Amino acid sequence: MSEARVTLVASAITLITGALWGLYWLPVRALDGHGLAGAWGTVAITLVACVALAPIAWAKRYELATATPAALISVALGGAAFALYSIGFLYGRVALVILLWFLTPVWSVLIGRFVLGWPVSRLRLAAIVIGLSGLGLMLGASGGLPLPSSLGEWMTLVGGVIWSVATTGMRTRSTLSPGPATFVFAAGAALTALCLAPFLAPLPSSGIDWPAALGLTLSAGVFWWGAATAALMWATVRLEPARIGILLMSEVLVGAVSAALIAGERLAALEIAGGALVLGAGLLEVWPARPTQRPA
Repeated sequence: MSEARVTLVASAITLITGALWGLYWLPVRALDGHGLAGAWGTVAITLVACVALAPIAWAKRYELATATPAALISVALGGAAFALYSIGFLYGRVALVILLWFLTPVWSVLIGRFVLGWPVSRLRLAAIVIGLSGLGLMLGASGGLPLPSSLGEWMTLVGGVIWSVATTGMRTRSTLSPGPATFVFAAGAALTALCLAPFLAPLPSSGIDWPAALGLTLSAGVFWWGAATAALMWATVRLEPARIGILLMSEVLVGAVSAALIAGERLAALEIAGGALVLGAGLLEVWPARPTQRPA
């Protein structure tokens, strides 16, 4: 396959994967409606993902055995962050939850600058200011303090910060290949969801629609957490970060439109304006810097 065709296929996969994750809230909420209330649905989804990925992890067990603790913790933290994101769909509005998650580039820049001492360009400083301004607009749209107003918003905001810490650690510490990394990622998510589940809803004992719940769990665990994530990992190493960031914004569009049409969740004008600033900050953060020209 030619390089141009590889780029085209990888771009299509990234765009479609983003759109699919924009619909991820549907099985999460459906599981809640079929008896797996609160975080128990995410527990089931991530455990299925672990089982589906276990053969790959076993085949590459040497990688896991020789990986550093920092690498394993970083990847597992990424899973923990995504578990918070998943559960957040039950306790917050879909579009707002997704937009809050897209603030992760801002947190990553701040962590890189103040914790690791990485240099920050003026473009990224502008991204931080724009992103935080968007956050203030979204959270203060009702006229109160610009703070999360629901458990789902808090979980996603905290999850986004944890995700930024995790991805920084993965970037600097992890050498795991996609298969074992995805298994550790799912395991971290399952453990986090399992720890939170008893505090959010009682353990399901009756009233579960098992055929529907099983179908939803298998589809979300194998399709979203397994196949879609693996496809995205294949695609992202073949594309520039700027293109990846832009294409993945299909998640916001699909999530917002589907939530408005299916769940009747619509954003206020100020929330839309704040969301636009957040997306703009994300674009600036991944925008390729212009190389400095040296005098002849």
